[in-house]
Order: sequence, then structure tokens, then C-alpha cells
Amino acid sequence: MVPMPEAGIAAQHVATARSRGSGRLPGVRRWAAVSAALAPVSLIGGWTLAAVRQGPGYDPVRDTISALAADGATDRWIMTVALGLLGVCHLVTAAGLDDARVPGRVLLALGGAATVAVAALPQPAAGHVPAAAVAFVALALWPVASGTPGRRRAALATLVLLVLLAGLGVGLRHGDVLGLTERLLAGAEALWPLVAVLTLRRGHGLGARMPSRPR
Repeated sequence: MVPMPEAGIAAQHVATARSRGSGRLPGVRRWAAVSAALAPVSLIGGWTLAAVRQGPGYDPVRDTISALAADGATDRWIMTVALGLLGVCHLVTAAGLDDARVPGRVLLALGGAATVAVAALPQPAAGHVPAAAVAFVALALWPVASGTPGRRRAALATLVLLVLLAGLGVGLRHGDVLGLTERLLAGAEALWPLVAVLTLRRGHGLGARMPSRPR
């Protein structure tokens, strides 16, 4: 027998209804979608507000994000809370990104945990730099390891992030642009989980609207 297209459409509607009833979006938990959206808001909002509190002596092109949370910084708690929240967001997103492969989710969680460590170990603490290095590398590699949202897109994302990571290395050698290169990398790494979530939602939404073809 040749299955009717309506049967495939009905099955997709049932799956969608089940995901709604269980508090899930297709491919991702609803709370993980919230955490993915909150991550870049926390980071960018945190460094913006904290930089204002430092006064004219702070140069965001030259000075690092970590300097905003370092011992002696004005209202250092702002950036400390922002970094801690960013790390927690990555941990939550990793737990709820059901469509991602396990190695990618582990790397995203590792990047989140390392980011929390960065917040807990402000400069000049001995563990600050190693924690930051682990966070940057893990968050650059997690897209390709996750295969989300699609192998090519994930690989391209990791390629871009690795280029930005190399740019940070240049910034470390030429201090005049260290703050800028760090912001480009950190901002891109904070945004990618949200891009992945939105792309998954869009892809599943299109799939649900496509009529199934008779076999």
C-alpha cells in the first residue's frame, strides 16, 4: 500500500504536540533556549556596564574583559556576576541541547564550567589564565564536535571561532588591540549557542510544514 501524505503530516503534528506538552522545542529544551538567549546578553551587557563604571582610564580596545573583574577594579562585582551567569548559561544550554552530539555538549559544558572558574579566580589569581584558555578553546571547538545545527554549519562556525582565537593570540603579542580581539572572540562564542538553537527551531518548523511525499 502507498501511505497517504496526510498520515505523515498527522504524525508530525502528534510529535509537535508531544514536544509542547513536555516543555520541549524540537531538538532543544525550552529552558535551554532561554539560557542560550541570556548568554550574550549577560556578557555584552556586563562588559558594557562595567566599562562605564571604570571611567575614562579604561580602554575597551586595549584592556581585557577580565580587567573589569580584577582585584582593584571599580564595581568588579558587575563583570564577576556577568561571567558567572555566562558560564551557567552554557552549562544549562549543554544539558538541554538534545539534537547535539554528546562530545559537543561536553565541550560546551566544559567551556561553561571554565568560564565560572574565570569569574571565581579574578586577576591576578594563578588559575585565571589557564581557566580562560580552557574556556576559549572548548567554546571554539564545541560546534564541530556537536554537529549542530548541521555538520557544515558547525564546521564553519568552529573555523570562524578558531580564526578569532588566533586573532586573540595576535592581540596578546600586540597589546594595543588585546581588548578588541578578546571581545570579538568572547562575543562570537557567547552568540553561537543561540544561533544553533534558533536554526534548529527554524529547521524543525520548516520540516513540520513540508508535506510528506507518497512512497
